[in-house]
Amino acid sequence: MPAPARPRVALFVTCLVDLYRPSVGFAALRLLERAGCEVVVPRGQTCCGQPAYNSGDRADARDLARRVIEEFLPYDHTVAPSGSCAAMIRHHYPALFADDPQERARAERLAAKTHELVSFLADVIGLQRVEARYDGIVAYHDSCSGLRELGIRDQPRRLLASVRGLTLKELAEPEVCCGFGGTFCVKYPDISTRMVADKARDVAATGADTVLAGDLGCLLNIAGRLRREGSPVHVRHVAEVLAGMTDEVAPIGETR
Repeated sequence: MPAPARPRVALFVTCLVDLYRPSVGFAALRLLERAGCEVVVPRGQTCCGQPAYNSGDRADARDLARRVIEEFLPYDHTVAPSGSCAAMIRHHYPALFADDPQERARAERLAAKTHELVSFLADVIGLQRVEARYDGIVAYHDSCSGLRELGIRDQPRRLLASVRGLTLKELAEPEVCCGFGGTFCVKYPDISTRMVADKARDVAATGADTVLAGDLGCLLNIAGRLRREGSPVHVRHVAEVLAGMTDEVAPIGETR
C-alpha cells in the first residue's frame, strides 16, 4: 500500500510577519516541514484585507480577498501564524461575497481549509510534541481572534508542555484583550494604552521571564509597553519557541 501523500500547505506569511518579524515565518516553515508537510509560499500573496474590512472599506477588502483566494485555493491547506488573519479568511471571506454565488463558493472552499498554525499542527496534523528546548518561565496571552473566532486555547499549551526546560505560568486574565485590536489602537489610543498597561501588570505578576502569543500584532503591542516600562520580560511568538529558534533571533523589541 503506497504511503499517503504529503499535504501541500500554502503558508500565508501575513503583513506584520513579512515587515516586522520574518523569523516567525521561518519558524512556521520549519514546524510545518518537520510535521511532514510540503510547504509552498505563494509569491503573489498580499494582505488578507482585514484592516480594510474592519474600517468599513468592503470594496478594497473584496479586491484583496479575491487575490488571496486565487493564490491559495489550489493547495490542500492554507496556514497562517496568526489567528486574526486565519479568522478573516475562515469567517469573513464568505460574507464579503454574499451577493456573488460563484465567488462565495470559492471563498467557502478556501475558508474550510484555512487554519492558524498551532491549531493546524495540533488538530489537523495531530502533532503531540515538538523537539525544542527553552530554559525559562513563560506566560501565554490568548489573542482575541484566535480564542474567540477559532477556539484556540489548549493547543499551544499542549505543545509548549513538550518543550524541554519550559515552565508555563498562567496569566490571571489570559483571555483579556491587550489593546492592539488592529486599527483600534489608532482610533482609541488612550483606551488601548490602559489595556496594554493592564496586560503588562498581569505578565509581571506571574514572575515569567517571557511572554508568548500566536499573533504578532498583540506581541508588538505588549513588547512596546514592556520596553517603555523598562521591564526585563522577553516577548516572542510561540512558533519561535516551538521551532527551537530562540538562539537564532533576539526577542521582539530587543537586539543582541
